[in-house]
Amino acid sequence: QVELVESGGGLVQAGGSLRLSCAASGFTLDRKTIGWFRQAPGKERQGVLCLSNADGSTLSANSVKGRFTVSRDTAKNMVYLQMNDLRPEDTALYYCAVATVANLCLLTYEYEYWGQGTQVTVSS
Repeated sequence: QVELVESGGGLVQAGGSLRLSCAASGFTLDRKTIGWFRQAPGKERQGVLCLSNADGSTLSANSVKGRFTVSRDTAKNMVYLQMNDLRPEDTALYYCAVATVANLCLLTYEYEYWGQGTQVTVSS
């Protein structure tokens, strides 16, 4: 059974940090494109960061550049989203997603598998 499970969300003050984890089971994350997305209430789901399987490059949304990073641990079959200097506008439900192939890896339709999400709330 293919499953992605996010964890690590919570409540943090502005300027603080969180690290989200995404554990995969039923398939390997190796040679897959990984994406992190978020959805705030009343808004569309948007791409935050993605890690390409083609060349290992990352692509970030402008709003998180210099603050968020993504990493993969293939031995543990996990992906992480390190979030620093958090702002109230980062408050959202955060999802990890996996694609076998993705040409535009910040777009939701590229992804085959999704987790259930973990809530991040940043207070001012």
